[in-house]
Amino acid sequence: MNQLYILLGLATIGSLAGLIGGLLFFVKRDWAKHLCCWAVPFAAGVLISVSLLHLLPEARQEMGEGAFLVVLLAFVGAFIFEEFFAHLHHHEHKGRTALKTAIPLVIVGDTIHNFIDGVAIASAFLVEPSFGLVVALATFLHETPHEIGDFGVLLSAGWSKTRALLANFLSALAVFPGALLVYFFLGDAHDKIGGLLAISAGIFLYLGASDFLPEIKEESNKKKARKELMLFLLGVMIIYLLTFISPTH
Repeated sequence: MNQLYILLGLATIGSLAGLIGGLLFFVKRDWAKHLCCWAVPFAAGVLISVSLLHLLPEARQEMGEGAFLVVLLAFVGAFIFEEFFAHLHHHEHKGRTALKTAIPLVIVGDTIHNFIDGVAIASAFLVEPSFGLVVALATFLHETPHEIGDFGVLLSAGWSKTRALLANFLSALAVFPGALLVYFFLGDAHDKIGGLLAISAGIFLYLGASDFLPEIKEESNKKKARKELMLFLLGVMIIYLLTFISPTH
């Protein structure tokens, strides 16, 4: 039972991002803007490194060479999902009418992402608790700028702050059923855990490489670009150092 409490704590770390993002908009939008600006390159380094240094090696350990194909399919699947079903997850600036019609996709897309985050956290935790902590922290870091952006989309569509915060918070709670599903039904199924880790690796790799990294490359201010590059490398270095705390088998 203690393991379950620890897992719920890790899931809470992952799901708090949505609430924090909303609260930052309540307190001061400038704070949220700066957080998004500097968190994005750091999150890119974290996501790509967690995928390649933690999730993929563990997935291969659990299910063999088939893990690479699963990572590829998850990467392609994430692209198809965002391109055709939740393209506003990239927070494009559109008119209010277009935003209103796309709001269900934004909310559903984020809810699915949060559910998958819960699956990733629990899958990593069942392999090694410290590994679960690494994935939970990576989830927190990448969800914070995403959720802040989603909150901004909801406000732009004419939602009240209270309604937008509630929607953000409820969507973030999807991390818990994802984590509990894995914990109670897949705890002893190592091949299935390996498959879930591979799926998580593909999704994290996609988010880091296509959602976050391009925003660094688009920066025209050289001084700011250098800072973002340093933050990206810092994210990579931190996750690399964490391999000594949560080493692969």
